[in-house]
Amino acid sequence: MHTHVMSETRHPRGRPLPLLLAYPLLAIAGALTHRQELTLVASALLASLLLWPALRARRPGAWLSWLGLLGGLGWLAAHGLIALALDAVPLLLNLLLAWLFGRTLRAGCQPLIAQFIEAIEGAPRLAMPGIARYARQLTAFWTVLLGAQALLLGALLLCQVPGGLLVRLGLDSPLPVPLAWVQAYVHAGAYLLLGAVFVLEYLFRRWHLRHLPHLGLHALLHRLALRWPQLIRGRNRTP
Repeated sequence: MHTHVMSETRHPRGRPLPLLLAYPLLAIAGALTHRQELTLVASALLASLLLWPALRARRPGAWLSWLGLLGGLGWLAAHGLIALALDAVPLLLNLLLAWLFGRTLRAGCQPLIAQFIEAIEGAPRLAMPGIARYARQLTAFWTVLLGAQALLLGALLLCQVPGGLLVRLGLDSPLPVPLAWVQAYVHAGAYLLLGAVFVLEYLFRRWHLRHLPHLGLHALLHRLALRWPQLIRGRNRTP
């Protein structure tokens, strides 16, 4: 058990750190150099990262899915669509996360941040003054931020020059954005922004709720990494 926890600490959700670092580097390098093989390798790395825990557990279904994804990537590469598919990943990820946060804001549902707090720090923490209200506000904040970033990513991919969707359709881009800028933000900047906002929100929370005790950032990240998959798969619980 101790070994498992240490492994999760070193590699969030059991995924190898070298692959996590290599994916954005290869994706950006492939886009800037127009070398399809780099983009293909980046896409294969992403597919491997998504299925890594199940692949490591040697589940036959996961290996079949992985081979199917690689076959699909090969088909996209053969038709010159691999770069577009890889560019769409951050956009789709932001849309998915915005939906996961936003769906829990409906009446009768427990906001996702409140679910995090309850799972990580326990129900008594959620019952402390101001915590439940802040959890709902923070859930709404992440919903708006992720939705706005999805719109920004979509606009950048439309207006990118060269290689943007408008250019591919034979239309003039109303706001030509250099390829290097778009690719750097799509495959690295978008993730860095979310990480920076997470840290800034943690610091603001410690000040805003300074009358309450708080977990250290390392302990918070560790518990979040361990419980994130179960929370995402969980139900929309009523308060």
